[in-house]
Amino acid sequence: MSGMRTPGPAPRTGPRNALTDVAGVRVGHATRTGDGRLTGVTVVLGPQDGMVAAVDVRGGGPGTRETDALDPRNLVPRIDAVVLAGGSAFGLEAAAGTMAWLEERGRGFRVGAGPTQVVPVVPAAALFDLGRGGRWTARPGAALGREAVEEAARAAVGATVPQGCVGAGTGAVAGGMKGGIGTASIVLPSGATVAALAAVNASGSLLDPDNGALYGAWTEVDGEFRAQGLRHPFPDPAVHARAQERLAAAREETRRRQSEEVRQLNTTLAVVATDATLTRAQAQKLAGTAHDGLARAVRPIHLLTDGDTVFALSTGRRPLVDDDGNGPADPTGWQVHTEMAAVNEILAAGADVLTRAVVHAALAARTADTPGGLFPSYLDLYGTPAGRPV
Repeated sequence: MSGMRTPGPAPRTGPRNALTDVAGVRVGHATRTGDGRLTGVTVVLGPQDGMVAAVDVRGGGPGTRETDALDPRNLVPRIDAVVLAGGSAFGLEAAAGTMAWLEERGRGFRVGAGPTQVVPVVPAAALFDLGRGGRWTARPGAALGREAVEEAARAAVGATVPQGCVGAGTGAVAGGMKGGIGTASIVLPSGATVAALAAVNASGSLLDPDNGALYGAWTEVDGEFRAQGLRHPFPDPAVHARAQERLAAAREETRRRQSEEVRQLNTTLAVVATDATLTRAQAQKLAGTAHDGLARAVRPIHLLTDGDTVFALSTGRRPLVDDDGNGPADPTGWQVHTEMAAVNEILAAGADVLTRAVVHAALAARTADTPGGLFPSYLDLYGTPAGRPV
């Protein structure tokens, strides 16, 4: 499953192969299922001194909040948290719960001398999962945003991040197949860590229609996808044919269960983070190049019915270059990279880890069978009755 790689040391994942491998970054999920619900919220919480942040929105139907504040030309230099939510534009209310939690702790943009005289800037983005649990009005609010940030705050530093049908990925669907939360990380030869978390909910598909292979499977590092159950990247043709029949039948069943035809809007949301020190402009470039990772894993992408949004975060724990002005040695060992090359290494890694996070989301997802629809998982479609791939 490995693709062509540049010469040099083999890449390796972080200890958890997750966004939390970036020191100081924590992740919390709040999930709601049953009683017509299939939705949730995911909060990425930064260290006490905040994070440099940026965003790149490329989908034609975004639902966002406070993204203008991240423009490098604007005032706020650092933020404390990012909120990803289900519920379409209604779900943006979840950011209010996270904002209130931060205010109570005096975290935010300081506007006065009092301990809580702050305005927390909490960028947020929402994906469309309305009605997928069966009840149209089941959507996140401020209470779920508070629950998710509290869960993040309780998590140990470097904790494992739950994947699949949790948090903002609870009601996610990609091309009729169940989507969800996925995460991945890489430790670069320089020692810098780059990681991504994605809530995969796309109009496009994660599968090659000719053979059923996950588009992003070739990016595997350290056998990570095999560890999740992907034994063969290219399914047997007979298995693929049967899976396509089942997927088409599931789409038809979903239409039958919905009382009215629902226009399928989607949106894949992602956070890419690094411990390397980036300026706000460099972080914005990282958010942009990370979209390439989505384009490698989801086809088509960035449609009018998507709201694809990528946030980029830097905790600034590791300098781009050392005290002598040197960055990481190049793969041949004969040259020393400049700061520009060090940034380029992070930009390239951001795209790669986001592709891998999308694949993890597909492999961690589980079939959802609700009054609002039937959404089969990849492992159910392309696996044996025991749920393992053929």
